[in-house]
Amino acid sequence: MYFIDVQGTLISDEDKSPIRGSREFIDMLNDNKIPYMVITNNTKQSSKDFYAFLQKQGFHFDFSKYLDPLMLLESHVEKDAVAAYGAKEFLDGLCKMGYVLDYKNPKTVLVSIKEDFMPDEYAQMIDFLLSGAALVGMHETSIYAKNNKRYPGVGAILKLLEFATSTPYTVVGKPSEAFYRESLKMMRQQVPHAKLEEITIISDDVKGDLGGAKEMGMKTIFVTSGKYKTAQEIVPFLKEHLKPDMVFHDMQEIMEAL
Repeated sequence: MYFIDVQGTLISDEDKSPIRGSREFIDMLNDNKIPYMVITNNTKQSSKDFYAFLQKQGFHFDFSKYLDPLMLLESHVEKDAVAAYGAKEFLDGLCKMGYVLDYKNPKTVLVSIKEDFMPDEYAQMIDFLLSGAALVGMHETSIYAKNNKRYPGVGAILKLLEFATSTPYTVVGKPSEAFYRESLKMMRQQVPHAKLEEITIISDDVKGDLGGAKEMGMKTIFVTSGKYKTAQEIVPFLKEHLKPDMVFHDMQEIMEAL
């Protein structure tokens, strides 16, 4: 059984095209009736729109096998008085979901990703947090890769804000326990008594996705087709108990090793 990441694992961070072997891997799982969930930290498009995009890219799976943070957001964050930070598409999506954006007296500071955060935005977040607002991350990605550049991910920004204000944070998407538990709940539609210990998660985010998954008992496969160019950039510096069980370049290599 598999949990499978999307960005940097199934599709390229550069142009969103399928990574070598990724469509074939999903087809192989379908053909062999192997249970899986496609789990992504997508926040820029609505869940249905991003799922439709993946379908157009040749990934053939039912929506019941898909989960992203937007699908859990309403159970984590109340809709009134939210100071949200991230790409314009994310902010527009929140408004469509009925969230009321408030940059004067918010109850919640909600952080997603974009490559061009400005110092004044960090200053505003800090002021809100010091005034008592709660801090929530849409996910806890370590690095955000775009246009051949690597930026601090939401996880890094949350750590910065926590250190600056001593405000603890919660996370909606990966690698939160709530997100993985919801993924397991959906997996049980395929395998009624599935356990996390029986699941292997595949991702390019060895610090974000895989570290949290490993702590919950999952087996982990790290692919270097996304955020990191080689395993040597990051794996030697991880704590021993958080190091991935296996490392491959991409989904094609995983298929060849099965």
